[in-house]
Amino acid sequence: MTRPTYYAHSAPGDRQRWQRLSVHLENTAKRAAGFLDTAGLAEWGRVAGLLHDLGKYADRFQDRLEGSPRRFDHAAPGARLAIDRYGAPSGKMLAFCVAGHHAGLANGVNGKGITALEERLRGPVSMPDPIWEQEIALPAKLVPPRIKRRSKDTDGFCAAFLIRMVFSALVDADYLDTEAYYAKLEGAMPERGKHPDLAELSGRLDAHLNDLQERAPRTDVNHLRAEVLAHVRQNAAEAQGVFSLTVPTGGGKTLASLAFALDHAIRHGLDRVIYVIPYMSIIEQTASVFRSALRGGDFVIEHHSTFDEDRIGDRESESKLRLAMENWDAPIIVTTAVQFFESLFGNRPSRCRKLHNVAKSVVILDEAQTLPLKHLRPCVAALDELARNWRSSVLLCTATQPALQEADGFTGGFENVRELAPTPPRLYETLKRTRMRHVGRMEDAELANRLRESAQVLCVVNTRRHARELYERLADAEGACHLSTLMCASHRRERLDVVRRRLDEGEPVRLIATSLVEAGVDLDFPVVWRAEAGLESIVQAAGRCNREGRASRGDVFVFEPAAREGRKPPPEIAQFADAARSVMRRHPDDWRSLGAIRAYFRELYWSKGDDALDGKRLLQQCAERRRSLDFPFESIAREFRLIDDAQAPVIVPRRGRDGNDDTAERLLRDLEHVARPGRIARKLQPYVVQIPPPKREDLLAEGAARTVREKDLGRQFVALANLDLYDEQVGLTWDDPTSRVAEGLVY
Repeated sequence: MTRPTYYAHSAPGDRQRWQRLSVHLENTAKRAAGFLDTAGLAEWGRVAGLLHDLGKYADRFQDRLEGSPRRFDHAAPGARLAIDRYGAPSGKMLAFCVAGHHAGLANGVNGKGITALEERLRGPVSMPDPIWEQEIALPAKLVPPRIKRRSKDTDGFCAAFLIRMVFSALVDADYLDTEAYYAKLEGAMPERGKHPDLAELSGRLDAHLNDLQERAPRTDVNHLRAEVLAHVRQNAAEAQGVFSLTVPTGGGKTLASLAFALDHAIRHGLDRVIYVIPYMSIIEQTASVFRSALRGGDFVIEHHSTFDEDRIGDRESESKLRLAMENWDAPIIVTTAVQFFESLFGNRPSRCRKLHNVAKSVVILDEAQTLPLKHLRPCVAALDELARNWRSSVLLCTATQPALQEADGFTGGFENVRELAPTPPRLYETLKRTRMRHVGRMEDAELANRLRESAQVLCVVNTRRHARELYERLADAEGACHLSTLMCASHRRERLDVVRRRLDEGEPVRLIATSLVEAGVDLDFPVVWRAEAGLESIVQAAGRCNREGRASRGDVFVFEPAAREGRKPPPEIAQFADAARSVMRRHPDDWRSLGAIRAYFRELYWSKGDDALDGKRLLQQCAERRRSLDFPFESIAREFRLIDDAQAPVIVPRRGRDGNDDTAERLLRDLEHVARPGRIARKLQPYVVQIPPPKREDLLAEGAARTVREKDLGRQFVALANLDLYDEQVGLTWDDPTSRVAEGLVY
């Protein structure tokens, strides 16, 4: 009797072109083992890779390759075998990964409207043809993972984290082998991994920093930046762990942190640097700074939260590659806090695929104080776990360092955090370049008049609606301009270039903006106005005033916006503003001092209590299931959202200030026919505006926007069809252009 041949993937034409199942399983196993070798879990990766498609040793799945429409659960057999052969805990942990490698990690036990792993494997499972044992070999036993315990209470979180890491390695290995198979059929190989190494990048950065120092004016500010840079790099040989870099705004944190990360990674044999930014609005700028400093491009990957790769439809064979998901295999990753943390707590293949590449890296958390209170403890726990068990080093980089250490009284906080900056109190005293005053409540008319009094002035408010209304009052003033995330990133870059030029040439410029200018945007105004907000936001806004120390003192005015219907900021921003007012009263002489900042975060964090800092009880849910391992992965992923008000992307094919940039139009045309649009999706990110989903639906219903290849790609790509709705002064408008979305919460 002829032994049957089983296949993993099919292709048009002769079966000789089909990928044999045993080859796919072995390839996936080898890749996954390599991904997990860092943590001593290579054998776990190998077993997961061998088991993941074991169910394809079945006639019903082979019929699907022939075109049968009948659904078949090919993941359950390998998951059942993992439990049967390896028992608990190892087998069950692997079962989560194998069962979920297409659909995602399920809850361990049943939840509302959720099919749990237990329920799926308890039902009828069609076991594979025994011939599999002649083609692949599974080890008889698995060595349990060696995990550094922090405490008994964290055991459940550690186990759930480990499952996600194994899941990540499996999914990435599976997708990479599938990608390589289809690319070879097409006569091309995937362009992954062709990047310069970190040593070369460090050399390029050295050359850039030397050029900067040679060209920089001999000022006190630049001398201090050089001192910070040198001191930070001297500490790069320190043992891995958690670090802080507490430097006032304008002290050169961005490039200093990158220099430390590269030096530290080379010293400890790490693979990459991951730079986590709070706001999507500045991600392109930061990536551009890094590309300039490192003298290159494709190895700096920007990963937004713009497009949801999971909403593509069928994940099997070629269709699962329709949107090439980002797996963070480049040496430099610039991403948002939403993308980073929601991936660490995610359950879907596209979100989790990258996690194993977060291990063995340097993670720089820019503006650490911006993490939402409701998920603060889970975020800290995840970063601590990366440093404790996954060979990552974590750098908390900010001008307003939050009180997140165990020594600060933060339950479950970081231990043994090492400060990289040279004597932060002295830095803060040296870099005082502004006078800060609270001027009370102000109506818009009065505020507009005050802004007219200054030829060069920045005013930062809390909502997009307020920014637009205030700009409209000031529109006739010379140099008046507006900036918010209702403008796509390419437009914002153009606007910022104009603002910087006018500042440098001494021309009038009156900029009305939302908080997107406060983190990582290099502006230098002599006068800044800031609507009441959290103390960290006020300090950041002050960092855009007299940044280079050209004047003896700049002026920063904090004001309370007059109440108006529809303009009230979200509760979290109002809460931050209340805490800031309290601290300002107790520290009237200097709100920016380290003592004032500590008092602010003490009031914000400590007074809330542990429960409020883990509003969805995510850590407790893991702790309660540490023995059973029935972790609610799907529920946690659904509940862990850094921002409550989800936004939907709209692609704006604008042609730029000179009308000659047709990049977005060309990309949209390419999107109509390309087989794998992942690279195009990345290139489209600078032309996207995020708006509330109901508003996007209104645009679609009215024909003002259109979907691109909805049948193949879902409603991921929506392009603005009526360009009259995009105003070159204020950005995207619609029937109700007065969205109350707070800029600080649009990631």
